[in-house]
Amino acid sequence: MRHGDKINNLGRTASHRKALLKNLASELIKHKRINTTLAKAKALRTFIEPLVTKAKDNTTHNRRVVFSYLQNKEAVTELFGAIAEKVGGRPGGYTRIIKLGIRLGDNAETAMIELVDFNEIYGKGKGEVKEAAKRTRRGGSARKKADDTAAAPAAEATEEKPAKKAAK
Repeated sequence: MRHGDKINNLGRTASHRKALLKNLASELIKHKRINTTLAKAKALRTFIEPLVTKAKDNTTHNRRVVFSYLQNKEAVTELFGAIAEKVGGRPGGYTRIIKLGIRLGDNAETAMIELVDFNEIYGKGKGEVKEAAKRTRRGGSARKKADDTAAAPAAEATEEKPAKKAAK
């Protein structure tokens, strides 16, 4: 019985599954988006997201840990270079899975998995580096209050100027 076993074995042995995820992850890092089956895409997401998080802190230890997973020097270099630079301010959710439909040959559900910050269609701006700000659950209301207090004196200043013109 497999009670509480949440890993998707993908119909493979442990060594075959590990090799499959290494290769998919290396190709995703290299090409920024790949097409595969939906089950493989979901398994790849759980494999690669922790690696991208480790890449945000560029230390020798993290490079060695990531290399132990990927076994590909070019992929590690790309991950700690361009990818880590783009995802610096993102607190998680580095990948996006888009369902593409079914494959004609075997009726398998296919999907495209991509790195979120490398999609120019959905992205806010190309090459934009986001600031790493502390995020809290209630941070929005504090920012609104700060903005309202800063905006209030500016609004008063604009109201006073037309009043003086009318008095003349």
